[in-house]
Amino acid sequence: MDRTSPEISPLSRRSLFKGAVVLGATAGAIENIGNAAPSNSKLKVAIFSKHLQFLQGEELAQTAADIGFDGIDITVRKGGHVDPARVRQDLPPLAAAIRSHGLEVPMVTTDIVDAGTPHTEDILKTMAELGIRHYRWGGFKYNREQPLAQQLEELKPRVAKLAGLNSHYRVGAMYHTHSGVGLVGAPIWDLHEILTGFDPQAVGVNYDVGHATVEGGFGGWIDSFRITGAYLRGIAVKDFLWAKDANGNWRPEWVPLGKGMVRIPEFCRMLAAAHFSGPLQLHFEYPLGGANEGKRTLTIPREQVFSAMRRDLRQLRSWLKEASLA
Repeated sequence: MDRTSPEISPLSRRSLFKGAVVLGATAGAIENIGNAAPSNSKLKVAIFSKHLQFLQGEELAQTAADIGFDGIDITVRKGGHVDPARVRQDLPPLAAAIRSHGLEVPMVTTDIVDAGTPHTEDILKTMAELGIRHYRWGGFKYNREQPLAQQLEELKPRVAKLAGLNSHYRVGAMYHTHSGVGLVGAPIWDLHEILTGFDPQAVGVNYDVGHATVEGGFGGWIDSFRITGAYLRGIAVKDFLWAKDANGNWRPEWVPLGKGMVRIPEFCRMLAAAHFSGPLQLHFEYPLGGANEGKRTLTIPREQVFSAMRRDLRQLRSWLKEASLA
């Protein structure tokens, strides 16, 4: 936490925790999906700005609009479109440029792990002032030398402090679910253990259906979606296949939408049944001349990148339309 800010320092520890913990109805209703909206709501699709890291300012906004996106999830992290140390100066004009092109800024993606991450409070305060209500959060890792249950309990006070800050600024953190060994949130059930009892408006889950399918490809991803319940705040979409690497080890290989094993049409129907209202982010992790990795210099023509993005966006919108979400 930025100790120099006058905005939060007067708050007592008790007031930080107040509003972060919700008992009774909220915890009991965990099977109810969060971000409920009327059944006729149409989901808007934002692009994760990592994949347009080679563009800045007006060009970033214009290109995202030309491709057909509804909004941009801005990277506010080291090496991103906005450096956390300059969030107060640089996020407002970028958000204004994006909005001037008719796009939304439904969220930002950050390096925030807990309330002690540098510049956390500056980011939350700036978001609040700009009316950006969601941000991506995460990065907890397991220690192989300690029991998992003990580690989950030890994470809760850290989550409580962050939830308190979020409640103060009226923003919500969405823990992004990755796949992999030793990552908190990979099985997703661990997030259920950590988050239960906290206000879902303050801390929740950014459910990545691609990574969830890596971790539970047959039916595990379905139950991991259900267990998020009221804590489901955001959705990230990507597709993959299992493939062998040069050493003969199986690993996930990211591919264009519809070319892999993620059951996105079924997932869209689940979102419709849950009355999910966003934010929804589309990711491009498959080889795309460096755009997939957030490179500032591409190895293929830009139009080839934009064409692939249009194709995936059309594919996703066709599935959303089938589920009455577009």
